[in-house]
Amino acid sequence: MTGNSTDDGNMEAILDVMGCKTRREIINLLREEPRFVSQISRELDIGQKAIIEHLRAMEEAGILSSFFRKIERGRPRKYYDISRDIHVSITINRNTFRVDVADEVLRRKQLPPGDDWARLINIERRIKKGEWEALEELKNLIRLYDHLKRKAEDILSEAEGLRRTE
Repeated sequence: MTGNSTDDGNMEAILDVMGCKTRREIINLLREEPRFVSQISRELDIGQKAIIEHLRAMEEAGILSSFFRKIERGRPRKYYDISRDIHVSITINRNTFRVDVADEVLRRKQLPPGDDWARLINIERRIKKGEWEALEELKNLIRLYDHLKRKAEDILSEAEGLRRTE
């Protein structure tokens, strides 16, 4: 199993979410609009404690985000929403078992503007100075380049196939 566009731990968490019917039902509800725990619990007829556990797992996997919204009476409510687009591709055949999970940001057709080599060197410099938040930036850059490489390989393969048929 591969997860070239995201780390294996995140891929496993996303697959775990997708393997659970209740979590898929929660995601389906949240596609319509953000909701709070008791709404989800009522609509799915599942206890709030169970819903909270599912929401926590999906938030930790980065699939959901949460925010507080004031209401007229009482304390603010915690709402949950889908945090970003995630694309999952599974290929199974005699020669391959491959799972790719890509964030929407990685599906963009262009590289970000600027000098990428200089950006990479700057990240390296920051890491050497102990600026550990640069590690996440480096991981994102690697995921982007992995995705672009796969796309370029797909284009090449398709072009070579077309060329052979001419």
